[in-house]
Amino acid sequence: MKKIFVLTGEPSGDKLASKVINDLKKINQNIEYLSVGGEHLQSLGIKSIYDLKEITYLGFTNVILNIFKISKKINETVKSIIDYDPDVLFTVDSPDFTLRVAEKVKKLNPKIKTIHYVAPQVWVWREGRVKKIKNFIDHILLLFNFEKKYFEKENVSCEFVGHPLLQNKERSKIDINQIIGKNKALISVFAGSRKSEIIVLMPILLGFIKLMNEKYTDMTYVFHSTREYSDLIQSFINESGLSNCEIVSDDKIKNHILQKSVFAVAKSGTVSLEISNAKIPSIILYKMGFINFMIVKSLVKTKYANIINFAANEEIIPELLQSNCNSKNIFKHVSNFLEDPNKIKEQVNKVQNVLNKLKTNGSSSELASLSLNKFL
Repeated sequence: MKKIFVLTGEPSGDKLASKVINDLKKINQNIEYLSVGGEHLQSLGIKSIYDLKEITYLGFTNVILNIFKISKKINETVKSIIDYDPDVLFTVDSPDFTLRVAEKVKKLNPKIKTIHYVAPQVWVWREGRVKKIKNFIDHILLLFNFEKKYFEKENVSCEFVGHPLLQNKERSKIDINQIIGKNKALISVFAGSRKSEIIVLMPILLGFIKLMNEKYTDMTYVFHSTREYSDLIQSFINESGLSNCEIVSDDKIKNHILQKSVFAVAKSGTVSLEISNAKIPSIILYKMGFINFMIVKSLVKTKYANIINFAANEEIIPELLQSNCNSKNIFKHVSNFLEDPNKIKEQVNKVQNVLNKLKTNGSSSELASLSLNKFL
C-alpha cells in the first residue's frame, strides 16, 4: 500500500488539502495517510500527529517570539515524516513552515517525492525563493494560471490546476429559518481562522454591528467560524450584549448562509474567493501590529492585498487595512453598498469577469488529485 504524508500549516490549508484528498480517495483506495492537519482532514479519517493550533502564528513578531518553538516543531515534523517513510510528501500552503520541512525531508531521504500545493506568492514578495524551491520540490500545483511564468522561468516542474474554492458547489437543502429566523437579511462575517486574528478583529466587527443596528433593524449577522474558535467568538458576542449575532461552524450550513447573504465582511484571505464565487458583494479587512505592518510594507511589491484586485489591477473589492480597519469605516462602506444596488451589481459583475479568467474548465481538486496520483 502506498503512503502519503499531508502537511498543512493552518486551517485554510487543511480545508484545501481535504478537498484534494477526498477526490484522491475516490480514484485510489490503496493509500495510507498521516498528516499535520485540522478538522477537515480528520473528518476524512486522517490522523494528525499534533494539533494544528501548535503552529499557527500570525505576524512576524509572533514568529520571532516563537522561533525556538517553531524550529523545534519543524524538526519534530521532519522526524515523524522520515519515520513514516511515505511515497509522497504533500505540502499545502503555509510555505514558511511546510517548505522548510520539505527541504529537510528531501535532504534526509531524496526518494520521497515532494509535491507542493498553493505556490508561494512570489509575485507579491521574495521572488528569489523560486530558485531555491526547485532543489527540493518535485512538482508544484498552481492555483492561478498567471503563476506559471514565475516557475517555468526557473524550469520548476509545475501545473495549473485551479482553485478548489472556485468550484461550483451543490446547493444544500437546509432550512436556515430554523437557524436564523424568518424575514431577516443576512450579513456574513468572517473574523479569521487564527486566534490572534479573531482577538484583533472581533471588537472592531462588533462595533460595526452596533453602528449598523442604529440604522437597520432587520439584519442578522452570522459569524463563520471553525469549530475550535466558535466559543471564543461567542464569548466576544456575549460580552457585547448584541442579540442579532449568530455563529455557524458546519461547512454545509456556512455555504448555505453565504449564498443567502446580502453582503459579506471578511478578513483578507482565501475566504474572499469563496465569497466572490457565491456572487456576494463584500469588503475585506485586515489589521496587524505596527512592527509587523512595517516589515510587510517594506517587502510586499503589490498594490493590493486581495487576489481579485491583484488580478484585475483595480480595487474592485474595498480593502480596509490597518488604520482604515475600524468600525466606522466598515459601517460607512457597507451601508453605502446596501443603499446603492447599482454599486453592488457593478462589483459582482466585475468580480465574475475576473473569476472567469482564474477558473479551470474541470474540477480543480480532481485535477490536483490526478496529478498527485501520478507520483505514487
